[in-house]
Amino acid sequence: MKARIIVTLKTGVLDPQGKAIESALKSFGIQDVGGVRQGKVFDIEVEGTDRAAAEATLKTACEKLLANTVVENYAIEIA
Repeated sequence: MKARIIVTLKTGVLDPQGKAIESALKSFGIQDVGGVRQGKVFDIEVEGTDRAAAEATLKTACEKLLANTVVENYAIEIA
């Protein structure tokens, strides 16, 4: 089954890359952007048909590797 994991910085965590993107957009004449927060997206295929087991596997992957849970949140979407 296919899954998407979205990792974003927690509210209040500084986001210098997001600020750089915001500045770059404005330098390209895109002035209507009020703020940018960047994140990561992982598309993962999980073997098996047990949705709960897949979610548990993906949660473990997030907590051990894909997200720094001190400063990042993550969301798991299973298709």
